[in-house]
Amino acid sequence: KMMRQAVVAVLATSLAWNHADCFLASSLSAPTLRSLSLKQACAARPTVARGNLRSAGSQLRMSQSKASITSNPKYALLFDCDGVIVLTEELHRLAYNGAFQDFALKIGDTPVDWNVQYYDVLQNTVGGGKPKMKWHFNNNGWPSSRLGPVPTTAAEQDRLVDELQDKKTDIYKRIVTEVAQARPGVLALIDEVLDRTDIAAGICSAATKGGFDQVVNSIVGPERLGRLDVVMAGDDVPRKKPDPIIYRLAAERVGLPPDRCVVIEDSLVGL
Repeated sequence: KMMRQAVVAVLATSLAWNHADCFLASSLSAPTLRSLSLKQACAARPTVARGNLRSAGSQLRMSQSKASITSNPKYALLFDCDGVIVLTEELHRLAYNGAFQDFALKIGDTPVDWNVQYYDVLQNTVGGGKPKMKWHFNNNGWPSSRLGPVPTTAAEQDRLVDELQDKKTDIYKRIVTEVAQARPGVLALIDEVLDRTDIAAGICSAATKGGFDQVVNSIVGPERLGRLDVVMAGDDVPRKKPDPIIYRLAAERVGLPPDRCVVIEDSLVGL
């Protein structure tokens, strides 16, 4: 209820905007967040943010090819997925570590393992799975693996990261439907927005399509997904968050200017 009230307040209020790609308009208080979710030790706090969502051009493909469902909306409400709609960040971390173990990754003599504290920093520094791994390896050293010794060329490094990401996605898809759950109040908020004729709605995630599709189909459900105006994964844009291109494209997709779009994000990278 408190989240819905906060979003409605932002939608209904005329705010001064700067020209940055994304800036914080309003944030939910700590008591509000505690009342929304009592279980998430690993989930970041969601914030309501607004962005300068300029046109992304025609170079990009989209998860949905159909036209926006909402006719002539006055506003748009765009959700991130992981950490906002569903509590999956810890599941992503476990899946990464599972892939690292499967590939016997070692930097020197030390197995690669991302603990909770480090992953929290990582996910607020780099968006997307492959960029996270490349950032980590570039800053800590590239690992040896069951594929062979430490990769020394860009092609070898790309191959290792590609195979790690595929394995991580397979592990993630196996566990997410068993333990993932929607954040309290989020599905009710989505339903409320979908029942409005003046608000377009969408989901924009940095996650790869395989894991993203598994989550949204399981948690959000095909009926809700079919009513959303735009649904995009990280694969649908050439650059991952913090680049704002995914939100710029979503704004273009629903046919609204920047000052009519609200984004709900949970991380600094998303903001």
